[in-house]
This record gives sequence, C-alpha cells and structure tokens, in this order.
Amino acid sequence: MPWKHASSGLVLVAAVLAGCSSTSESTQPSANPAASDAGQSRCDAAAAQFAVGKPASAALLEQARVKAGAQTARILGPHDMVTLEYRSDRLNINTDQSATINRVNCG
Repeated sequence: MPWKHASSGLVLVAAVLAGCSSTSESTQPSANPAASDAGQSRCDAAAAQFAVGKPASAALLEQARVKAGAQTARILGPHDMVTLEYRSDRLNINTDQSATINRVNCG
C-alpha cells in the first residue's frame, strides 16, 4: 500500500516539474521595440520635441502624435486636471497660460 502512495506522489511531482520546464520558443525581444505586448505602439517623446515653443492646435497635436508613434495624444493646460495612470502609448503636450507648448512627454 505505501508503494501506491509513493508512486502517486512521484507522478504528481513529475507533473509539477513538467509545468516548470522551458519551451523551445525564442525569448529574443521583438524586432520592433516600439510594439508592446498588447500590440499597441509605445510613445517616443523625442520625436515630438519639434512642437515645443509652438502654439498648441489640433493639427499640431495630430502631427506630433503620428511622429511620436503614440496611439493617443492630449493637450494639457497648466491648470487642467489629469488622470494619474501611466500609458506608454499616450503623448502628453503641456502648455503654458498662452497655449504655447512648453513640454512634450509620454504617459
């Protein structure tokens, strides 16, 4: 009878260890570093720095979003309330009181 329990335990241990084994799939990073796991692209704020010093507009927002590779973009005024979640696919364009862009960042 003890052999029956011991063999059941060995089968259980083998099954657990098999679940921990690695596969033969490649663990290389994707060829496109701008793509995230969810298939969304990541924002590159450096590509949108051309907008700093210009007056904010919808056309400039879209142009900066495309150049940065962001999925979404928003213009933030100096006193605007914003959400605090970080989104790697969103471009933020920060403006001063006169609606001139003073900072571009992702998040």
